[in-house]
This record gives sequence, C-alpha cells and structure tokens, in this order.
Amino acid sequence: MADTVADTWHRISTPASTIGPWLPEGDLGEALADGLATVESALAVAVGSEHPFVREAAGHLMAAGGKRFRPMLALLAAQLGNAAAPEVTQGAVVCELTHLATLYHDDVMDEAAVRRGAPSANSRWSNSIAILTGDLLFARASDILADLGPEAVRIQARTFERLVTGQIKETVGAQPGDDPIAHYLDVLADKTGSLVATSARFGAAFAGVDPALVAALTEFGEEVGVAFQISDDLIDIVSTDGVSGKSPGTDLREGIATLPVLFALAGDDPAEARLRELVAAPVTDDAQHAEALALLRSSRSLVRATGVLREYADRARSRLDAVPAGDVRDALSALCDYVVTRTS
Repeated sequence: MADTVADTWHRISTPASTIGPWLPEGDLGEALADGLATVESALAVAVGSEHPFVREAAGHLMAAGGKRFRPMLALLAAQLGNAAAPEVTQGAVVCELTHLATLYHDDVMDEAAVRRGAPSANSRWSNSIAILTGDLLFARASDILADLGPEAVRIQARTFERLVTGQIKETVGAQPGDDPIAHYLDVLADKTGSLVATSARFGAAFAGVDPALVAALTEFGEEVGVAFQISDDLIDIVSTDGVSGKSPGTDLREGIATLPVLFALAGDDPAEARLRELVAAPVTDDAQHAEALALLRSSRSLVRATGVLREYADRARSRLDAVPAGDVRDALSALCDYVVTRTS
C-alpha cells in the first residue's frame, strides 16, 4: 500500500528521515515536502492496476520505502526555476519508476532475498514475476515520458542505455588489461550516476532553468550519484546492525568486489595479506566471513575507499559554483556532506 500524504510529510520533515538530514527547513523544506507528496501520489497511480496481483507486485518495492533520492533531487533542481510546472512532477516520477524497475531486475540477477528490509519480489514470488514487474514499470515510465516531448524521450533512452551497459560491464567484469578500480567506477557512473544525473536534468530543464545551469546540475547529479553508490558499498561493510536493509557483508558473501576489496586485492601491503586471501573469492564460511569483515573495517583499503568517496563528493560540490547562492545551493552542498557521512 502506498504512503499517504501524511506519511510522506512525516518522512521528509523528520530530521532522522530515510531521505537524510541534509534536507532544508523553512520555506524550501515545505516546498519540497509538498512536491514529494505530489510525486508520491503520482507514483501510487503509476503502479496501480485493475488486476489485484499486478497492483500488488508493481507496488511491492514502492511500499517497502526508499529514500526517493532521485525525485527529491529533481524537485530541488526545479526550485531554481518554475518548480510548479507539471512536467517537473512527471519527470521525477519517470526517474523513480525507472529506478524501481531496475531494482526488480537487479534482485533477480543478484539472487537477492531481501530488498529494503522486506522480501524481494523474486523471493516472494518468482524470478519471472520480478522481471515482468520491472518491465511493467519501465512501460509505465515510458507512457508518462511520451507526454514530455521527443527530447525527454531521447535523454531517457540514452540514460537507459547507460544503465544497461553498466549492468553488462558489471556482469562480465573487468577484462584482461583493464584497471579493476577504474572499471568499478565506470560501472557506478553508468548504473547509478546516469539516472541521478537525469533526475537533476529533468527537474531543472522542465522548470525552465537556463541551459548552462542545467548542464552544471546534470554533472553534479552524476558525481553525487557515484558518491552515493560508493557510500552504499561502504555501509555494507561498516554497518553492524543491517540498517541498510540487508545483512552486513552481503557483498562479501556474494563475491561482489566493491572499492575497499578492490584496493586490497590490488595492493601488496603485508598487513592485508590475510584479507587478500579471504576476499579472493566469495566468503561463504561464517567464521571466515566475520574475519574478513573485521579486517576490512580496520583496513587501509577502507580508508582509501573513503577517500575516493570524499573526492566524488568534492567534485560534485565544485559543480555548484554555477548555482546562485541561496537555499537551493546550500541544500545541494549539504547533500555532498550527507553522502560522505550517512550510515543508512
């Protein structure tokens, strides 16, 4: 069941909200809360169906929650222009539906059992249902997109191409001669950064913001999107209570080499010799998993990965030089801080 407007307002206005304490207070915070309540209502309509099972499956991940990071960024970028333009809401909904659709497909590929603290669609029903539900949400996003004009369709198509390309590159892995760390960052730029960039671009463009500023916000979105995903990967290591919605160290168990592991594998630090030995393959033994997680948490590789996270956040912040001073710029800068310090 979708959030009510009251639920949405509470989630946005509470400092400890899932979206994050970077959100502004005052008039801007209220405007964003109103905008996100409108987006939430539109999402509920978009995942609806006259068929009860289709409605339940399509709304499954939406009802499980989430940060609504992409629509929030679209709404915030729109505050630099005519934020009340109906196309702003439509663009934000398109981006969130696209994101939700990719999660259904990702869970099938990763054989994930849990998403956002709830059973994944593939574990609750089947892989086929999860894949088809993701396809349905892509179709709903395309239907809304058709009303936004051919340029928006082209932008979304190119974004979707990058999403798929990133997933393919992640699936096949770095090839001989490739730098695994550069490969990892390229995958994040495609799989996460591209859609976050488009969210900022749609919000600003549909609000009538100057094209040069739209370009700067698009670049900001890509950089902060990569930072957000790096922080997700680090939370999987440093979290001790599963606040991310999955058990700590899930990536280790599944053999997913995130940035700290890649730094460890690429290095020759004698202090990390045992860590390299453990993470060279999926760590499925419980005792070895606990050992690897403890070693990672105290490793120089984790420190290096955190440094890369800060670099991306700083690069995103540098894009804000083009944004007029004021509440919107301050909120975007606070987002750069948040992606470095968040714990969930």
